[in-house]
Amino acid sequence: MKNKSISKMKISFFTISLLLLSIIGVAQQNENEKRDTATLKLNEVVVTAQRRPQQNLLVPYSVNTLGRKEMDDYQFRTTPEAMMAMNGLFVQKTNHGGGSAFVRGVTGNQTLILVDGIRLNNATFRYGPNQYLNTVDAYTISKIEVAKGTGSVQYGTDAIGGVINLISNSPQFSLDKSSFKAKAVAKYMTGDMERTLRGEFGYSNKKFALLAGISKRSFGDIIGGDTTGKQSPSGYDEWAFDVKAKFLLQQNMQLTLASQFLQQQHVPVYHKVRLENFSLNEMDPQQRLLSYARLNMHSKSLLIKETAITFSFQQGIEGRNSLKNGTTALRKEKDKIRTIGVTADVLSVIGKRWSANSGIEIYSDQVNSSREDINTQTNIAASKRGLYPDDSKYGNYSLYSLHHLHFGKWMVDAGLRFNTFKINIADSSLGSVKITPSALVSNAALMYSINKLQTVYVSYSSGYRAPNIDDMGTLGIVDFRYEVPAADLKPEKSQHTELGYKFQSKKISATFAAYYMHLSNIITRVKEEGQIINGYPVYKKENTEAAFIKGFETEFNAEVIQHVYFSGGVSYTYGYSLSKREPLRRIPPFNGRLTGTYRKKQWFATTEFQFASKQTRLAQGDKDDNRIGAKGTAGWQVLNIYGGYKFSIFSVNIGLQNLFNKDYRTHGSGINGVGRSAWMAVSIKI
Repeated sequence: MKNKSISKMKISFFTISLLLLSIIGVAQQNENEKRDTATLKLNEVVVTAQRRPQQNLLVPYSVNTLGRKEMDDYQFRTTPEAMMAMNGLFVQKTNHGGGSAFVRGVTGNQTLILVDGIRLNNATFRYGPNQYLNTVDAYTISKIEVAKGTGSVQYGTDAIGGVINLISNSPQFSLDKSSFKAKAVAKYMTGDMERTLRGEFGYSNKKFALLAGISKRSFGDIIGGDTTGKQSPSGYDEWAFDVKAKFLLQQNMQLTLASQFLQQQHVPVYHKVRLENFSLNEMDPQQRLLSYARLNMHSKSLLIKETAITFSFQQGIEGRNSLKNGTTALRKEKDKIRTIGVTADVLSVIGKRWSANSGIEIYSDQVNSSREDINTQTNIAASKRGLYPDDSKYGNYSLYSLHHLHFGKWMVDAGLRFNTFKINIADSSLGSVKITPSALVSNAALMYSINKLQTVYVSYSSGYRAPNIDDMGTLGIVDFRYEVPAADLKPEKSQHTELGYKFQSKKISATFAAYYMHLSNIITRVKEEGQIINGYPVYKKENTEAAFIKGFETEFNAEVIQHVYFSGGVSYTYGYSLSKREPLRRIPPFNGRLTGTYRKKQWFATTEFQFASKQTRLAQGDKDDNRIGAKGTAGWQVLNIYGGYKFSIFSVNIGLQNLFNKDYRTHGSGINGVGRSAWMAVSIKI
């Protein structure tokens, strides 16, 4: 009976959402005809999902954004937790320092993460909940953009679920005289769950602008709700710095130099310690460095209207320390991944109704992996093969062209990308393996403007994910399995179709999207029957699975009366494995968020309600996962309150989380959410 009730609730919400969207469109019909373009721009949201700035209303795909204002209001602890405030994203947390966003039922290496348009994904990105998003300091982000169901043509491999683009803070040139600015933030959360210090400095004149910052954070053990109490060990420390400088070389030429660094130390993998008999299981260090130079040029030539050339260097270091109870064998692993990238994008204006973005992308990864087994009694160390084959190389090369055509009320988007790879693995287990997979993908979309405030669209996108070194070369313990290398993998493929509606006026915006995605050649872990290594069952990755994912998303934002704002949204995802005849792994349950805000001059107050239904549709892999279990994950509801007041140069923000102290865990997570707690952040800006 409960399942039937939940299904009825989903159907009812779906029906109500469609009805509300229709009412909004009809109610505004007369107003639509009176409004001009200038009025519309008052509430425009600009996104870069198509590699060029566009008003979201005119993008034929589902795109969500979260801006710096929301980041400052809510003072999110981490980047993954910030994404919990975005409709259609479901964040699973393996540990306090982890957090992986699910985009339309997929996560990890099936969702592409960008930082300022540069790939964060590399040759060792893993599937499932992971810690990669948390290597981007939330204080450095000016906007988060999530393009769902599309992205392989625009940005390349791994964008099966979509693309998450983290756009960093950027300094601005002064229009007249030189100016200085500075900002300091201090935050504390009860239970010693967070202590944060952040400092920023900026300088600008007509031809030069600089912004730099440093963050120091200490996270204590998470305290759960009701009877959970302190979840130990889960706390860790981190520090980060960032700097970005802009140079106006000529009136039509701008150079940007930027660097980001973050390091986390002694990050416990909570569920390993609590559920898998480890006395120590941690990541130390978790480190990321990104440096890049970008040259932006404008030209009078319509065929080369705008050009952006980017050179980037990225290095990630992941150390893992583990020691099982009752043993003396301390395992110390370290992976270092260096990525050099070169990209070039050109905007062409081919005619009055036709524009295009075309370019090349080259990324080259080098993977170094090592392992030491240390006897804690004798301190004797023995060198072993790392998790990945040492000195492996992964080359990613692509050409793309995206076209936008406009005919009256009709808009057409279409694109094509050719991607090839050069993967070189020299390993004692595999021997020498060299493969060169390739993929040709396309997208097409048709949008119709009902009027200046309403659009409808239908879109198609093909996607892919090339096998990486994590897929092909892993040898060792992963989660609750022992994984062995696989050399004969092919790219994963997807076919995605979406039907959507968008509405945007000065005081109301609303979207609805329904989608269907077919996946083939899915790379999955297959159990090697009868094989046990170090007490773990043996698995090997194979292209054995085909599946489909379908669902819908809807959200709204409205100023109902002066100073009073409501926003919210829900998403529903259904995944099914056609090969195994069972639910697809780790599919999020029906979930949503609703907020009400009063905002006037210097202060605001917000009430936030978040919920998720129970998830009992489980794959066998879910049932075998000690983070989920055979009975699935219970539903939950959480109520939070936020507020803030801005003085002349001081701002004070407070938050009360999980007011009713509910115990809850997002589906697939290895740790429970935060119980009843309070936080305060004080900032000074001059």
